Amino acid sequence: MEPEVITVGLDGSPESLAAALWAADEADRRQSVLRLLHAWILLAAEAPDTPPDRDQNAGARQIVHRALEEVRERHPRLQIIEDLVGAEAEPALLGAAAEAQMIVLGSRALAPWESYVLGDVSLNVVGRAKGPVVLVRGDGHAKAPRHEPPDNAPPAPDARVVVGLSLNGPCDRLLDFAFDAAASRGVPLQAVHGRPLPVHAYTPWGLDPDAATELTKEAAVELGDALLPWCERFPDVLVQQTVLPESPTRALVQTVFGAELLVVGRKLHRPPLAPRVGPVAHAAIHHVTCPVAVIPHE
Repeated sequence: MEPEVITVGLDGSPESLAAALWAADEADRRQSVLRLLHAWILLAAEAPDTPPDRDQNAGARQIVHRALEEVRERHPRLQIIEDLVGAEAEPALLGAAAEAQMIVLGSRALAPWESYVLGDVSLNVVGRAKGPVVLVRGDGHAKAPRHEPPDNAPPAPDARVVVGLSLNGPCDRLLDFAFDAAASRGVPLQAVHGRPLPVHAYTPWGLDPDAATELTKEAAVELGDALLPWCERFPDVLVQQTVLPESPTRALVQTVFGAELLVVGRKLHRPPLAPRVGPVAHAAIHHVTCPVAVIPHE
C-alpha cells in the first residue's frame, strides 16, 4: 500500500515556507509523502538541457527548491515530491486537494476590517476543497517538531489540540481528524462548545444564573455523548470538555490560546446564497494565531 500524500502550496512567501515546514512535520508523523507544489500560469515547456540563463521557469523552481532545502534540513529521510504546475493557483490547489490526505497553505493575519472584505486564494480553497485544509501563519510556527517532551517530562499545560463542535449534526470527520491529530502528537484534546444563552435567561436585573447553569449542563451532556465513541476508539487521548454560554466563535477565541492546532468544521453543502465558509471557520482563519485545520463535513 502506497503512503498517502500531504500537499503544501508554495508561493514564495514566508507564510508558505512556514506551511511547508508544518506539513513536513505532519508528513513525518503520519509517514506520508510530502508534495511541494507551486502553480504558475506562465510555466513554460522547456527541454531538459535548457541552459540556466534561458530557463524561463527559474523563479518558480527557486521557490520549490528553497522549501525543499528547509524541509530536508529538518527531515532528511522524508519522501518529497517537487511539483511545478502550469495553472492558476486556485484550480491547481483544488485539484491537488482532491488527491491528497490534506492540503496545507500559508495564511496571513488581516486587520479586522480587512478580514471580511478581502478574499484570497487560501480562503477560496478552504471554501471549495472536499478534504481537510490546514492554514499556517508565518510567525513563530517554524520551530522544530516536538514528538516527545524532553526527558519524558509531561507536556506543557497549553500543549493540546482544540476542536470546536457545534453539535448541530454529525461531526465524525471532524472528530476523527482532531483525535488523530492529538494522538499523533501525544497531547490532550480540548473539545469546545459554545452555546448562546436564550432570551429568557436575561432579566431586567441581569443574567439569570439558574438558566445559564441549566443550559451549560444540557450542552455538557450532549458534548459528552458526541465524544464518547471517539474516547473509546482513542483511549490514550486525554480529553477535556469545555462548554461556555457564548457564541461558538467567542467560545473558541477564549479557549484556543497556546494550542498547537485548532480544528473546525465547514459544511460541504450550504444554501446557494450562504458563504462557503461559516462564521466560526472564517473567524478562526483570520484571527487565530495557531495552525487551523478546516474539515468539510455533511
